[in-house]
Amino acid sequence: MKDKKIIKNGAEIVISVLIEQGVTEIFGYPGGTILNVYDELYKNQDKIKHYLTAHEQAATHAADAYARVTGKVGVCFATSGPGATNLVTGIANAYMDSIPIVAITCNVAKSLLGKDSFQEVDIAGITMPITKHNYIVGNIEELADVLREAFYIAKEGRPGPVLIDIPKNITVEETEFIEKTPEEYIPSMESSKEDIEKVAEKINKAKNIFILAGGGVITANASNELRELVNKLDAPVALTLMAQGAVSSYDPHFTGMIGMHGTKSSNLGLKASDMLIAIGTRFSDRVLTSASQFIKKISVIHIDIDSAEINKNIGSNYQLIGDAKVVLKNLLPLIKERKNPEFLETVHGFSRGDKVDRTQMTPYNIISHISDMTKGDAIITTEVGQHQMWAARYYRYTKPRTLITSGGLGTMGFGTGASIGSQVAAKDKKVIAIAGDGSFRMNSTELATISYYNLPIIIVILNNKTLGMVRQWQTLFYEKRYSQTNLDRGPDFVKLADAYNIDGYRANTLEEFKSVFDKALAKGVPTLIDANINIDECVYPMVEAGKSIDKMITSLT
Repeated sequence: MKDKKIIKNGAEIVISVLIEQGVTEIFGYPGGTILNVYDELYKNQDKIKHYLTAHEQAATHAADAYARVTGKVGVCFATSGPGATNLVTGIANAYMDSIPIVAITCNVAKSLLGKDSFQEVDIAGITMPITKHNYIVGNIEELADVLREAFYIAKEGRPGPVLIDIPKNITVEETEFIEKTPEEYIPSMESSKEDIEKVAEKINKAKNIFILAGGGVITANASNELRELVNKLDAPVALTLMAQGAVSSYDPHFTGMIGMHGTKSSNLGLKASDMLIAIGTRFSDRVLTSASQFIKKISVIHIDIDSAEINKNIGSNYQLIGDAKVVLKNLLPLIKERKNPEFLETVHGFSRGDKVDRTQMTPYNIISHISDMTKGDAIITTEVGQHQMWAARYYRYTKPRTLITSGGLGTMGFGTGASIGSQVAAKDKKVIAIAGDGSFRMNSTELATISYYNLPIIIVILNNKTLGMVRQWQTLFYEKRYSQTNLDRGPDFVKLADAYNIDGYRANTLEEFKSVFDKALAKGVPTLIDANINIDECVYPMVEAGKSIDKMITSLT
């Protein structure tokens, strides 16, 4: 007797494939064209939990953060038209930071496509430049394999977002469904054994080596291999914004962040070296500041999974193409162990002598207290601006996947949605959302989501009543013409928190902040802290765009 064929409609296939792919959480917002999928989701709520955000953009940021914390593919849903277009910023954010998400939208019926139908938009066309791949599902027979392929593409090689747009009629049409085991992605490298040996030989002959690691190290789960390389070479190591936590902030080789807002030890240490080993970094303009002046008389080894990044922003002498973990595993046995305490001492010496007042209500003291109380083991999410740089610089990260921030796109409004996805992913781990008042205005509606699901996120708003980073540029380069940057207006964030039934506190002094933060940490409930700081707090050091990274501005005087 032959096995009975399993017949399913499109909505059932969507949910069946998601379960097949191991999806247990989804973020989204329903609407007319995706109702059939949501109906099927309702029937499977014991297998997949859906988190309803207040806005579709937050759903993509939550899926993005979920992927960053877990290393899995994040998933979000939206309906057609404005629902789909509200995903665009979040998809672009994931694309710029190489984050694997699958965004599923439903469109009007196939017969209505191209006819300016109600809530119809060509979301595949709109997102083509900001997705790794996208699909318009043409018929019910291809739906299951399109979904499966989307998950594989999102996570293979250099990860990224994939969008699937499904016409509504396909969600009700039926076809045979055959369950399949998800295709496993096995990381690899293009470079040969001879390439590895040649690079190892060059490394072993170099004197003062400086290591720069980017977000690709975390994506490849190569933090342990990076740390082994650092220790074997006894070399200073700087991290980009996206790589914080790849090496512990307490590691004696760690020099801090590099680039426009990098530390003196990182920026000057690079310039003092004779070889740079760059791993999993694309050398963005925020790292380089000036491509022509970034490296002079320095030999560069560039390790990256994407060959398109090699020699794109700066030239390199030697290249290894492949997954960072695989490349380093092949390279490490060929590296000779050494000690170079003199160079390490020289590099760390560049930052010595800087004095810090530990009594005032400053970003350094606020974030240092958060770090001390969480022992560097919380997940930190940020918006974008000065507070983002302070969070990257002053929190002491000990593990990868613990700074969740918008690197490439610089998305104000990212952090609160990201904190939701992070908390869902991290379960019992502490999640601290560090925000600026300007960014938080863009997504404060997500307090409803945090409150409803009782997510114990602590939101710390570094409130300087201005668009701080823009004001800093206006101060330094625009003769203090503060055009449209002052935010001397509502809301009262503490009252807003109360409206959403969230604990709210105001802190005007460092002692007040310490008291309310410690209380929030102990209570373990959704909390907002409005921490008022000086409007003229700046992020230092800073390198002016187009200047060499060793030409740092350290104060207004």
